[in-house]
Amino acid sequence: MSDTAPREASPPRLAAPSLIAVIFINMLGFGIIVPLLPFYAKSFNAAPWQISLIFSAYSMGGFFGEPFWGRLSDRYGRKPLLISTITGNCLCYLALAFAPSIGAAFVIRFLGGLASGNGAVIQGYIADVTPPERRARQMSRQGAAWSVGMILGPALGGAFAHANAGPVGFRIPLLIAAVLSAVSAVCVTLFIRESRVREQTISQRPNRWAALGEVARHPAIGRLMLLTFLVGFAFTGIESTIGLWGQARFGWGPRQISICFAFAAVVSAISQFFITGPMSERYGAGRMLAIGMGLTVVGAALQPFSTGLVMTTGLMCVTAMGQSVAFPNVGALISRTADPHRQGQILGLNNAAGAFARFAGPLCAGVSFAAISINAPFVQAAVVVAPAILLALSAARRADQRPTKVPVP
Repeated sequence: MSDTAPREASPPRLAAPSLIAVIFINMLGFGIIVPLLPFYAKSFNAAPWQISLIFSAYSMGGFFGEPFWGRLSDRYGRKPLLISTITGNCLCYLALAFAPSIGAAFVIRFLGGLASGNGAVIQGYIADVTPPERRARQMSRQGAAWSVGMILGPALGGAFAHANAGPVGFRIPLLIAAVLSAVSAVCVTLFIRESRVREQTISQRPNRWAALGEVARHPAIGRLMLLTFLVGFAFTGIESTIGLWGQARFGWGPRQISICFAFAAVVSAISQFFITGPMSERYGAGRMLAIGMGLTVVGAALQPFSTGLVMTTGLMCVTAMGQSVAFPNVGALISRTADPHRQGQILGLNNAAGAFARFAGPLCAGVSFAAISINAPFVQAAVVVAPAILLALSAARRADQRPTKVPVP
């Protein structure tokens, strides 16, 4: 393979904003489904462990999908992979609407997670069309589109679901989600121009495990991937248990938890759209990454001392802001450091670390909640993230000082 970077097709100036709009449409469909999943699974008389499996199946699929699609997009281009993965997700929503059993629903959710593991393709596209110094801004806007979709989606899904009708009562929201995915695929086809020219010489690239070994040894990327796992592990652990914590501590029901999450999501979206990018450009991605993790530690450590809904919601907003500051800067630093030929694969491995964190975080938090204390998940999150602040500063320094890339075999 040539030593030069992949040739780009000079995408239009509005390429990244157009793709972010597509992300919003797709995440709106995703947000419709997530709050309904427990009730959907219950309509099949599923046991609690089966409901948990339905949730984890999606993250399991994303764990395998992210590096795979990212690697293919490096070779064959971003646009065809975006179209195929969004279309696959559309078909999974359709299949879920007519799933005959809980076992079939689990398989469909796994395949849906596999198809939706295209975050690395999206990040790779943004990196292709955005100067390095502005990547944190665009990646934070990608996160904002995700957050807003997750805010509006549940309200739309709840309006059309009829839980008392059994599995049939969830068909309309699932069909709406399928239509939104189809609209996203059409928009990519019509409005998104390919950001890379397909490589004419196809070289042998390392598989997932060989590439993982390479990036783990890399002085900057390995640390950044570890940060993705640690911060994701902490936040998803809190996210998965705060409902149980609120019920045990204050006797809360779904209404209070929904208020807490709604405010946190709004703060996250505002932070990602208006704060993260400009602050990263002014003060540097590494410094903002450390600040984001510091906010996560503060929010988690103080939550056990909460006196009620207002304080809990405020601290969850602090934690959510920390996440919204941290994650875009991780992606921006990796995209600046990774070899352009393998950017999608390496971003995919980073996203796979995040997917594994979304699987392991709730599991460990649930065990500590039940076996140690209702406050244990918050303490666990603070203890895990606090040492990573120094790790973030170290990784950022190495990313800025070392021009070396992950080598191409």
